[in-house]
Amino acid sequence: MSLLGLDVARTHCRALAIALDGGVVAHARRDYALSGGPGGQQQFDAHAAWAAVCDALSEIASATQKDPIRALSIAACEALVPLSSEGRILGYSLPKAGVRSAGYTARIVEDLGAERYYDIVGQVPDAQSLLSQLCWLKECDQPLYERTWRFAPPNSLITHLLGGGTFCDLSLAASTHLLDLGRKDWSPRILASCGLSPLKLPELRPAGTPVGTLSPAIARELGLPQGISLVLGGHALCCQALGVGAARSGLAAYNMGAAFDLTPTFQAVPLRALMLRHGLSVQPHVVPDFLTSTLRSDPGGAILRWYCDQLAPLEKREAQRRGGSIYTELLAEMPEEPTRLMALLGDGPADGEPSLVTVTGITLSTPRGELVKALLEGIGYRFADGRRAYEQMGIRIETLRAAGGGARSDRWLQLTADLLDLPVERMRPIESAPLGAAILAGIGSGAYASFDEAVHAVVHVVQRFVPDPKRAARYAERLEEYRRLRQLLQEHARS
Repeated sequence: MSLLGLDVARTHCRALAIALDGGVVAHARRDYALSGGPGGQQQFDAHAAWAAVCDALSEIASATQKDPIRALSIAACEALVPLSSEGRILGYSLPKAGVRSAGYTARIVEDLGAERYYDIVGQVPDAQSLLSQLCWLKECDQPLYERTWRFAPPNSLITHLLGGGTFCDLSLAASTHLLDLGRKDWSPRILASCGLSPLKLPELRPAGTPVGTLSPAIARELGLPQGISLVLGGHALCCQALGVGAARSGLAAYNMGAAFDLTPTFQAVPLRALMLRHGLSVQPHVVPDFLTSTLRSDPGGAILRWYCDQLAPLEKREAQRRGGSIYTELLAEMPEEPTRLMALLGDGPADGEPSLVTVTGITLSTPRGELVKALLEGIGYRFADGRRAYEQMGIRIETLRAAGGGARSDRWLQLTADLLDLPVERMRPIESAPLGAAILAGIGSGAYASFDEAVHAVVHVVQRFVPDPKRAARYAERLEEYRRLRQLLQEHARS
């Protein structure tokens, strides 16, 4: 018997089947492209995602015949897909084109006040939020709005197409800016402010709730066993936090992918006004009675890929020819001690456009290993600054649980431990979002009696990196320099 977790992201899906002790039984990945919407805006393509999920599930079905799947759950990115009452996908997903300039969020915030808005939804006002996208669709494409039965997050959509109900958990509901955190339900006040109907939104249930059974026809088509339980999943970052065992206060997931995310787990927000001033949102965890917040850096591991593609293309091809990795070779060239350089990485947009990178201190004798480390330090300084902000708000972080491709590197994890002055733990497996979804599948199907039991059984720390006191002290000094330089650059950009 095995449990299956899916992670449906904007451009790919990952499927992970695990045994009850967390051992990997099978895994699959499928990529798909974004699709062009109004004004050329790139959107999540629900049709492509569904086809990719079916293909991945077929592969998993073949690999799990000796360990048949008992339950399935899905982690998902932030998107809303229009769905008809007959279960047809009516569009790719909601468009962002024209939303920012339309000022929908600004009008709601003006009506309520920024602090009242934040008190209700726990989200920093965003001109391109899902709330704004819904307002745009209602005003600019009323026929589609009227035809839509439910606006479903990707996991609700996929679950529905697999034969389950169109339910939504609280973590993904919060990302719409329409969830009342106190009521744990869609906010009548926000809905009234923008004239949206709650009937077009999915019913809310806790993550880990059974929401149906795999359709017999789909099971036959994909080669899956009959009777697989469909269990409600949640926001990908919250599932990722669960997948690294961040199911209690003091732990934080640290995603080291193309973008980097720091996601601490906690139980209360004593200083919400300060959270708003720091631009940090808060949302329910998939673990009951806990909350999460996320600090993001879009130029994460992508900055290292940029370096390899643009500044070391020949070395990259040579490493590939030898069957090696240019990333491993570059990281091996990094000096042990903190660099003399200072790199500030801009907060690039989510669509993958390049971010501005400022590096100071380069001389004609600067080796490339030092420059590479400076770029990685630039990522770390942002999160060290964020850690300090969280602690000022009463959210403590005692240990980082690392996931994503960057977590494979010992040197990168040690750099992170030194710079953030925190222990960093490498987990197995590193694909934590589908693992978190698989844990939810186990909770909903009764394979585990509690979240604590599930985490103890499934989540495994394989290596721990502790800060070097001398390097940590040096980085603490450098962090003050980073903050001063960042402020100067921000002031220059505003002038």
